[in-house]
Amino acid sequence: MSTTVNIQEAKTHLSRLLNAAVRGEEVLIANRGIPVVRLEPVSQPGKRPLGFVAGTLPASFFDPLSDEELQAWAL
Repeated sequence: MSTTVNIQEAKTHLSRLLNAAVRGEEVLIANRGIPVVRLEPVSQPGKRPLGFVAGTLPASFFDPLSDEELQAWAL
């Protein structure tokens, strides 16, 4: 079902219109009878996996840097 309301009515009944949109109804807000905005629920983001790169690091990655490597990083 589609509902079209003008701006003034939308201001007066915003809570009701939001509930209708969340229930899946199409809600259009019009300016002088011309639809300008559609209300729709925001989709909830899915679960994000931890990490962003597949693979593993070798244990040596966590070893302290040598003096030569530290010197290369010095400003």
